[in-house]
Amino acid sequence: MNPIPASVPSYSRRDFVGLLAKAGAAVPLAGLVAQTRAAQPAVAPSTPAASGATCLHVFSKPLQWMSYDETAALLAEAGYGGIDIGVRPGGHVLPEKVETDLPRAVEAARKHGLKVEMIVTAITDPREKYAETVLKTAAQLGVKCYRLGYVSYDDKVGVWGSLQKHKATFQALAELNARCGIHGAYQNHAGVRVGGPVWDLHELVREADPRWLGVQYDVRHATAEGGESWPVGFRLLQPWIRCTDIKDFHWQQSTGKGVIEDVPMGEGIVNYDLYFKLVRELKVTGPMSVHFEYPPFERLKEPLPPAKKREIFLAAMKKDLGVLKALMAKQQVT
Repeated sequence: MNPIPASVPSYSRRDFVGLLAKAGAAVPLAGLVAQTRAAQPAVAPSTPAASGATCLHVFSKPLQWMSYDETAALLAEAGYGGIDIGVRPGGHVLPEKVETDLPRAVEAARKHGLKVEMIVTAITDPREKYAETVLKTAAQLGVKCYRLGYVSYDDKVGVWGSLQKHKATFQALAELNARCGIHGAYQNHAGVRVGGPVWDLHELVREADPRWLGVQYDVRHATAEGGESWPVGFRLLQPWIRCTDIKDFHWQQSTGKGVIEDVPMGEGIVNYDLYFKLVRELKVTGPMSVHFEYPPFERLKEPLPPAKKREIFLAAMKKDLGVLKALMAKQQVT
C-alpha cells in the first residue's frame, strides 16, 4: 500500500469517520463490501491483464447508426483488431438488453475476425440496477476491461471528502469486478469532474488490486489538463493501467479563452513520441481504444447518405490507423 502523500490533510479517527458520514458513503456501503468479500472466491477466477501485441479497438460511439454486423465489417475493412462497444444508456447496446444484444454484437465482431476485449459503461456503483448483469455477461463473453461512468466532486464535502466517498463505492465495485472476473477502469477526462487532474485517481485506486480496478489512461485528456507534466501522472498510475484510449487535439485560442478541438491522429499537440516511449519503458499493456471525435464523426454539418458516410468514415479510419501504427513502430511498441 502506498503511503498517503504529506500534502494530504491529517485527520483524527473521529474527524475521519465524521467526514465519511457527511459524505454519505461509509455506512451504506459497509454491508455491501462485507457481503461481496464473503462471496468472493479465495482464488480470483481470472487475471484480465492483457499480454502480447496491443489490440487496437475502435470505440463504437460514432458508429451507432450502423448495425452490429455493419460496424464490424467496416472496422475489419479499415484494418482494426477490435470493437470497444458502448454498453450504456443510449449506447450501441442498452444495459437492459445486455444479455441478448451484447452476445449478438460480439458474435458479429468475431465473424469479421475482430476481438471485443473492452466495453464502455456508465457504471459507477455496484448497486445500480444492471451493473452486475452487464459485468457478468461481458466477462462470460471474454471481455477483459470495462470503462466506468464518471463521478463528480461534491462541494458540500469538498475535494478530499468527495474522493473518500467515491473511494468507498469503488472499493465495493472492485469486489464485484473480482467476483465477475473483469477489470473496471476509470478514464481520466479533461474538465472539473473526478479524473480531470489525473492525480485524484491515484487516491481512488491506490489500495485496489490492479486486476480488478484501475485507470483507462487517456493521454489526450492528460495533455489537455497537465500540459508538460502529464508523464508524472502516467508514471504514478502505471500499476493500475490495464487499457488505454488514444486520440489527438489542438487548442483553438482567442483572448482569455482556449477551446479543445479534436483532430486526426498526428495533427495535434499530443507528444506521441514521448508517450509511446513511456508505454514501452513502463510496460503498459492491454487493449487500446481509438476514439474518433472530430468531424465528420461528430458535428457533421449536413446529413449524408449511409453509403457516402461509410466511405468517408472508412478513409479517415484507415488514415488514422496508418499514422498510429507508424508512431507505435517508431518507439517499438507492438
